[in-house]
Amino acid sequence: MKIAVTSRGTSLESQVDPRFGRAAYLLIIDPGTLQLEVIDNRENVHALKGSGIQAACTLSENGVKALLTGYCGPNAFKALKEAKIKVAGQVSGLVKDAVTSLNQGRLTFIDQPNAQGRRKD
Repeated sequence: MKIAVTSRGTSLESQVDPRFGRAAYLLIIDPGTLQLEVIDNRENVHALKGSGIQAACTLSENGVKALLTGYCGPNAFKALKEAKIKVAGQVSGLVKDAVTSLNQGRLTFIDQPNAQGRRKD
């Protein structure tokens, strides 16, 4: 099973990025082997809108089954749910520790968004 973790850097030693759609990097990880693939998400960091939906599409295209992140807004959550990607929210600390917590069954998957959508001015 592939999982994704939002990250501020490109390694397992990086901090989890609390943002989903605007995270600096999306790390796709095999939680059994810790083999990882880095997706540079800079294109979405400064997107006017739709960053969460685009990031959700990227994860779906890469066969991800679960996402570990801090916060996920309503549009991104809906896109992830439709792609059958489970979301563990309020994840923080190092990426490797988040994966360990998942492997040990210490993370809870959320059933609704845990952040508001971006305001439209």
